[in-house]
Amino acid sequence: MCGGDVMPEAVTTVDQVAEAYVAAAAALDPAGATRQGIAGHESELTDFSPDGVAARAELARRSRRQVQTIRPGDDREQIAADVMVERLSADLDAHDAGEWCRDLNVLSSPLQQIRECFDLMPTANVEDWEALAARMVAVPASLAGLRATLGEGLAARTPVARRQALACAGQARSWGGATNGSLPYFTRLVEPYLVGAGGRPALAARLGSAARAANAAMADLGRWLAEEYAPRATERDGVGADRYRLLARGWNGTDLDLDETYSWGWEELRRIEDEMARVAQQILPGAGVAEVRELLETDPARAIEGEDNLRRWLQDLMDEALGDLDGTHFDIPAPLLRLEAMIAPPGGAAAQYYTGPSEDFSRPGRTWYPTQGRTRFPLWGEVSTAYHEGVPGHHLQVAMTQYLTDRLNRFQRTMAFTAGHGEGWALYAERLMGELGYLANPDYELGMLSAQAMRAARVVIDIGLHLELRIPTAETLAPGERWTPTSAVDLLRERVSQPHSFVTSEVDRYLGMPGQAISYKVGERVWLAGREAARKRRGSAFDLRTFHARALELGPMGLAALARHLEHC
Repeated sequence: MCGGDVMPEAVTTVDQVAEAYVAAAAALDPAGATRQGIAGHESELTDFSPDGVAARAELARRSRRQVQTIRPGDDREQIAADVMVERLSADLDAHDAGEWCRDLNVLSSPLQQIRECFDLMPTANVEDWEALAARMVAVPASLAGLRATLGEGLAARTPVARRQALACAGQARSWGGATNGSLPYFTRLVEPYLVGAGGRPALAARLGSAARAANAAMADLGRWLAEEYAPRATERDGVGADRYRLLARGWNGTDLDLDETYSWGWEELRRIEDEMARVAQQILPGAGVAEVRELLETDPARAIEGEDNLRRWLQDLMDEALGDLDGTHFDIPAPLLRLEAMIAPPGGAAAQYYTGPSEDFSRPGRTWYPTQGRTRFPLWGEVSTAYHEGVPGHHLQVAMTQYLTDRLNRFQRTMAFTAGHGEGWALYAERLMGELGYLANPDYELGMLSAQAMRAARVVIDIGLHLELRIPTAETLAPGERWTPTSAVDLLRERVSQPHSFVTSEVDRYLGMPGQAISYKVGERVWLAGREAARKRRGSAFDLRTFHARALELGPMGLAALARHLEHC
């Protein structure tokens, strides 16, 4: 494991606190450092034990206190101070409420972080493989620390829901090779070196031994989650209004009126469905949306066969977007022009995701596509998703944040990502590409609208499930009844028309990450309102390209702050 440097007390600027915090936080969380692109800790792994969690919380508490004692010298530093205090406070509020000992979900918890940091490690030379081997040796201890922390939650009678425990058990067993037919993750990871080890048998032996131990530890954690943790976990999936408000504030950086947001989500879903019916008529006159979807899903001319062909198609699409948008609608710095399309390792959640570049851009931004065992890929829904994950979505925003070293301090660049801001921008980017003419093919426009409908459905499902609200009586699906996981799956199947495996994974995700699923539409709402406010404020002088440049230069922040600042962009 690793330890953190003591932060110096004598600091005079917010940027100095930010720099010291990032350095110390990276030492305490090497897996997070790799994810954030911070070099220097590749051979270490995060201590997820109660002591490790406590050390990170104490660092955050001390750093927040330091920032609050500084009087910012200008508007830029004031924004930086506000962002750092808000983000650290959100983390500490969740920690103080006991969320630290039930941090387990199917998409973004320590379990996945222990594995995913290896996906981002370079393997270009012997030194890279040496670091990977050293980090892999630490996997059993890191997993043991996580197990101890989850055990604290059991002892305190604050376990995670059984659904999350069982789903994560399945992931861990798959990665560990305990599932029939699955190649252990760590074996697959080191295979390229073992096959071509050449004259370095000692390193090959070390990699092989570390992989076997890591696989065994991962599989054993899966067994423990399924056999010992899950039977003592809570059967209740929803977290209730108080926990939901707390966690939703962490994901979105604002306090939401949940009743208003729930009602608005239904309005948005119905509005988008009306738009989908209009576009469906362009594709197949006289047909309904369901019939058009069936055509788009089954027409061989509208699909790609094979993972490799899909990855190449996605790469070409993103390269084309980068080339077209640079110098016309955005000014894209040269380091951002490198973006890689990747196929995600099997065993994880069904959602696509993006990982940002390293601080020096030696590791590029990457989009990750989980194929979930499929070999045929209809394209109608993939175009807008590629824009969401790539350009002008997450890659342009996250990588631009990393690039703006003259405007944003190190905390803002590496550790201030807020889902409402980031996912809101990425969803806004999908709509923007339609406005710019890139979804002129009605197949792709319907794909964008279908993705919008899913994000609106997330709002009503996420809030409805966790607050145990009733479905409106005007709805045809379970009218007047309280939400259940079954009705959530049924609504996604009926209104979004996604495969059963995908929607069940989605519902598991919503239940494990309260308040995150709403961040897409809630965030997009703030971006659209902010753009309209800026347009009214500037009148004929408003320029969309300038608005986007100024907005991205603000860096990541909570939605409450974003709403205040966008009007002036």
